[in-house]
Amino acid sequence: MACFVVPAAEAVVVTVAAYAVKKTEEKKTVKLAGEKASALIEGNQKIAWSRKLRWLSWLLWGGALLLAYEHVWHGEVVPWFPFLTAAENPADTAEMLHEMSTVGVTMTVLVTLVWLGMVGVSNHLEKLPEQPKKMSKA
Repeated sequence: MACFVVPAAEAVVVTVAAYAVKKTEEKKTVKLAGEKASALIEGNQKIAWSRKLRWLSWLLWGGALLLAYEHVWHGEVVPWFPFLTAAENPADTAEMLHEMSTVGVTMTVLVTLVWLGMVGVSNHLEKLPEQPKKMSKA
């Protein structure tokens, strides 16, 4: 009924956090100046934390939009107030809140765990030594 609201709420928070982190990273980059900065940036093969947060943001927004579309398709979300058909009846509202607290939270936690796995793999790959490029025989 409204399980898409939970990942959408987390997506809003993560999107704002990613924006704030990106601004902080940009300020740090601007403070570095001259040749030391360019050498440091060229030698750094790490993915920025703001970009990793954007991965989570995109996963959450995509899931929330897909779920919202499914609820519109089934007639549970309508274009007139109160927008959620379950909000019209108090008994349905209780069921909707139960669905949000069980299904919505479970899906959001699962997406966040998948993202944590992605970040873990990314961090592991960043720590690997750079492999020399092999020259192909022509």
